[in-house]
Amino acid sequence: MAQSRADARTRHPRHERRGEARLPGVLATLAAITLYLALPQQLLIAPRYVLPTLEVLLLIPLIAINPRRLTRQTRMFRILSLTLVAVIAASNLVALAILIDELVHAGVKDGRELLVAALQVWLTNIIVFGLAFWELDRGGPVSRTQAPRAELPLADFRFSQDENDDAVEEVADGASGSSDWVPTLVDYLYVSVTNSTAFSPTDTMPLTTRAKLMMSIESISALLTSLLAIARAVSILH
Repeated sequence: MAQSRADARTRHPRHERRGEARLPGVLATLAAITLYLALPQQLLIAPRYVLPTLEVLLLIPLIAINPRRLTRQTRMFRILSLTLVAVIAASNLVALAILIDELVHAGVKDGRELLVAALQVWLTNIIVFGLAFWELDRGGPVSRTQAPRAELPLADFRFSQDENDDAVEEVADGASGSSDWVPTLVDYLYVSVTNSTAFSPTDTMPLTTRAKLMMSIESISALLTSLLAIARAVSILH
């Protein structure tokens, strides 16, 4: 069985396989946009539909370039995809800053509304940082599947699969070196979830300065959201 897997990898090297599916990235982006639309008005820095409309306008050409599979990467595609993530991240961080100000100055009287808003900001935080990790690591989703490993940029993250080559056979068969495994959006969302709940890396380690900075910002944002929202909501509800 191990030999047949090796033969299959020889016939179909990673850079000749189909790219990552487009749909998960679209759904994650739309989820972040929907969460922003549902925020209370006082947490928004512009009329409710301005930023979501801009984000949808950025998303449409990305879908047009790669409608089903992420196999084609142009300079414009890269700029649009990174800009989209940056806009979502900036709007959510601003919403978090306003939420903290509301909490500190007791501007929010409804404890339930406060908890819901904090949850929306926290969930958006997970999605947007997962998207950011996905877009940046090893050159992005197109590069990870279409370029030979020797041509990939330096990795921002080290997954457990990247160091499992010397494990027992049933584990080593799924390792990066053995199976030519590369992370997908789900893997980066998992990294984001664990970083937002544990406030630190778990099984996936950041390697570059930018990855460490992003994970630090995400952890601090999640910690502030959790602590301040819970503390303020408890005081209001009592």
